[in-house]
Amino acid sequence: MTQTVEPGVRQRTRAKVRVLLDALPYMREHFGKIVVVKVGGAAMSDPRLSPRFAEDVGLLRMVGVKPIVVHGGGPQISALSERLGLTPEFRDGHRVTNAETLEVAKMVLVGKLNKDLVVHINQAGVPAIGLCGDDGNLLMARKRIGAAGEDLGFVGDITSVNESLLSKLMESAVPVIASFATDGSGQSYNVNADLAAAAVAAAVGATKLVLLTDVPGVIQDGELVSELTVDDAEALVAGGRVSGGMLPKLEAVVRSMRSGVHRAHIVDGRVEHALILELFTPEGMGTMATHPAPVPETVQ
Repeated sequence: MTQTVEPGVRQRTRAKVRVLLDALPYMREHFGKIVVVKVGGAAMSDPRLSPRFAEDVGLLRMVGVKPIVVHGGGPQISALSERLGLTPEFRDGHRVTNAETLEVAKMVLVGKLNKDLVVHINQAGVPAIGLCGDDGNLLMARKRIGAAGEDLGFVGDITSVNESLLSKLMESAVPVIASFATDGSGQSYNVNADLAAAAVAAAVGATKLVLLTDVPGVIQDGELVSELTVDDAEALVAGGRVSGGMLPKLEAVVRSMRSGVHRAHIVDGRVEHALILELFTPEGMGTMATHPAPVPETVQ
């Protein structure tokens, strides 16, 4: 006796299959590749988003992608600082960090947010391990000076990444890195998470850098810029056409791509499953940075 299938169920099933097949070319493209994802504190402040982000990371790992997560936590650091009577101060997208602020930032990033992310990714079905730049001298840094020569306190610029340690960790787990670094002599530095992610992406030979943030992407003249080249990004920074938190993001795009990363994406992390939408669908979202197309050779 032949069993009939209710037409609505059949159609829904076919639609699900179509979604998987549509994603297959993108899964094939990223299989075996390293993707570095920076997730910001704004995208982590909504309790719905961290588990959804963790599911995205878990899916990447399960289909053969090698994700590395770098995270910040600016809003959470500011909130605790204000509760403790400290006034947050920013210059060109960097938090001015005195000794008290450094201690608060470590408590928030390393003690709280890092472990929360690790738990969520573990719950998504893949092992994750949390660490910061101090661990195993993972991220080495020197003191960063402000654009106008001002003292930013304990703010660092990454000088090197312990790529061999990351490679070993990636064999068995997803590294989840809080954006701190060390000078190797006992001094920790607060590092902008976008720039930390760029340094990691360059060091491990990542094909993509994805910056999940709290804006839709690069905005110019009131419009979202869906695609630009690394030259365009550099020109926006040099021409003073971006400010605030977008400055280090575009600086991260330029640094990573000048060091060999193929593409960089600035994506609205407030959208559920933004990472999968960007990597595994043809439409994508946010702003994608590419290398300029090669100039064809002139035939003589």
